[in-house]
Amino acid sequence: MTQIEIAGREVWAHQTTDKPEWVIIQPVDEHDQQGLDEEIAWLSSHSSATFTLVAFSIGNWSAELSPWKAPAVFGHEDFGEGASETLCYVLDELVPRFKCSRYCLGGYSLAGLFALWSGYQTDVFSSIVGASPSVWFPKWIDFAASHQIKAHRVYLSLGDKEAKARNPVMARVGECIERMHELLDCEKILEWNEGNHFKDNALRTAKGLAWAIR
Repeated sequence: MTQIEIAGREVWAHQTTDKPEWVIIQPVDEHDQQGLDEEIAWLSSHSSATFTLVAFSIGNWSAELSPWKAPAVFGHEDFGEGASETLCYVLDELVPRFKCSRYCLGGYSLAGLFALWSGYQTDVFSSIVGASPSVWFPKWIDFAASHQIKAHRVYLSLGDKEAKARNPVMARVGECIERMHELLDCEKILEWNEGNHFKDNALRTAKGLAWAIR
């Protein structure tokens, strides 16, 4: 992968050809960044589509990916409302730099929620991938029920043990992901994986991306 800096953020890019069919954009933290090689290897071997994957760094996960302010669910840090600014970075800096006819935005956990939220804000992204997305986020399902997603294709997934979380807010994730799937008025899929939230992050993301750009 090529590592560059764009408008103050670290960006990692991998392209399979000079003229890809898809540009995939993905927000990552340090853990996700370490799994990018595994993710790309799986995606390359399971998809016939050509693509450029563009991963960009997130410094403060709870602040930069949250669509609106909300009380802390774990730890002591409240959620911010930085998703709008992060989406502006994607649209103003990354999309013009990596030009393509089709864009996919995807992510894992809160980055998956950010991808879903972005799909309601703009029609730039043909496909959205929410791998184990944080759809338990306060007032998220109310938002999804009252808005129309603009993407043509949405992938959702969840681990089959994620709803067994001790945290009562996060334990609602199973019913929330099923409701989210019901609400989507587009081509969609909900895939269940084995394990809890912290198992096979890179693989789960890669599976979603392969479906999204098939």
